[in-house]
Amino acid sequence: MIDVRGLFKSADTGTHRVEILRGIDLHIPRGQFVAILGPSGSGKSTLLGLMAGLDTPTSGAITLDGVEISGLEEDALARVRGQKLGFVFQSYQLIPTLTAEENVLLPLELNGKDAGGLTRARALLGEVGLGDRCDHYPVQLSGGEQQRVALARAFIGKPPILMADEPTGNLDSNTGKQVLELLLTLNRREGATLVLVTHDRELAAFADRRLTLHDGVAVSDETSERAHGG
Repeated sequence: MIDVRGLFKSADTGTHRVEILRGIDLHIPRGQFVAILGPSGSGKSTLLGLMAGLDTPTSGAITLDGVEISGLEEDALARVRGQKLGFVFQSYQLIPTLTAEENVLLPLELNGKDAGGLTRARALLGEVGLGDRCDHYPVQLSGGEQQRVALARAFIGKPPILMADEPTGNLDSNTGKQVLELLLTLNRREGATLVLVTHDRELAAFADRRLTLHDGVAVSDETSERAHGG
């Protein structure tokens, strides 16, 4: 489902070159739930963004569901993301001029698949506890509520791959548990491959696999007894 081979990412600060990722190799089978862990600056979010096609590696190859994305032009890359990927940003990335409902519907509208979307959008907002906030704009929502809208938006197209950067980082413990249940449901009931960057050890404990990065290198790759492949 996801293959990463010889992945390097560096950045030029103007005075020196920083190696963010240094030779990452990773295979994630269909349906697996992978938590990516590590201290700040270890390269976790960079790796996630590269696998989602949101950034370009310095070298190496990334394949999503059989499609090599590393060399794609932006239009082709956008099509692949629209068909195969749901992504939850740490900073939400909601459109401020759209309501919660309209933000959730946006991926379907961009991909021309809005049949039945309104019913599903409202159902998803209800599942994340925002059924009475459908017509609210982002500025009228708390940070935690915006994160839940972002989660609903990522789920709307039933993507085969879901990636999330600290999905419970801005949520209280009760809402965090609710979000975790939704993530597990998408992973297990609908068979989605789930890749999360997290500092939350409780969340990571539910993963089939835990990949730990340090200074841009994978230092451990642990698989739980629940792990499943495809």
